[in-house]
Amino acid sequence: MASKVELVYTVLEVLIAVACCLGNLLVIWAVWKCGAMRRQPTFCFIVSLAVADFLVGAVAIPVAVLVNGWVRTSVHGCVVLCSLVIVLTQASVHSLLAIALDRFLRVYIPLRYRKLVTAKRSWGVVGGCWITACLLGSVPLLGWSLHTSQNTTINSTHPPTCKFMDVMSMSYMVFFNFLGCILLPMLCTAALYAYIFHLIRRRLQSWNGESSAFYQRERSLACSLLFVLVLFALCWLPIHLINIAIYANKDVHETVLYTGILLSHANSAVNPVVYTFKVPRIKKAYRDICMPSWLVADREHH
Repeated sequence: MASKVELVYTVLEVLIAVACCLGNLLVIWAVWKCGAMRRQPTFCFIVSLAVADFLVGAVAIPVAVLVNGWVRTSVHGCVVLCSLVIVLTQASVHSLLAIALDRFLRVYIPLRYRKLVTAKRSWGVVGGCWITACLLGSVPLLGWSLHTSQNTTINSTHPPTCKFMDVMSMSYMVFFNFLGCILLPMLCTAALYAYIFHLIRRRLQSWNGESSAFYQRERSLACSLLFVLVLFALCWLPIHLINIAIYANKDVHETVLYTGILLSHANSAVNPVVYTFKVPRIKKAYRDICMPSWLVADREHH
């Protein structure tokens, strides 16, 4: 029977899942509805991030609840379920890195940017992000998991209860997944934003007129996208620090563990709210979707 902490955790996961699905569907719809945004590389990557966040609500959170001991399956099936969560995290990290690289090219080579970074190439990069995310997240399926755990011994009559900690190796989660596949890309992304702001500041000091307005707009958008990265780091670092503690054989209270998991999932529900307040074009698209056209026209008239 589930404890009170587990029941509260499950209820909160359901609420976060609903928020993830609704909010990120709105982001995808807003970009798709606006042809101009759909053709811009940056918004291609934002859609990729929104798809990953939507799938967190639609797939990862239900799976996270199931692998908390609510389902019985074979060891291999349990590893597959757990790997889905890793794949979606990788897709988010890769999308954030692609967004930063796109903004870097926009500032570093503004005159050649439109010719070099096309929508077709951007969608190709999006596809590459998802392919690499699937490959990196599927490493446990190749053997880097706890197949020999006593709790996950294969039994055809009574399949073991599927639990994340019983089938996922903490050495994989700490050294490969966190240090290699999450922390390193995040540091690269942060370095790109640091260089972006350095370039913008330097060029604002030397250029005027239209060029100055261009770099001011770029700085504003870069600040908004950097904020998305900072939120990602703040939401995901706690659960990875908890994994490090577990790997070091430290006792972690279940409330702390569940809080870390909830915080990591909540990040996917927060991004659509950030876009509402920080990205004017998406905010306008939200308004166009949620408000009837005649009401928008009436407001603009007055």
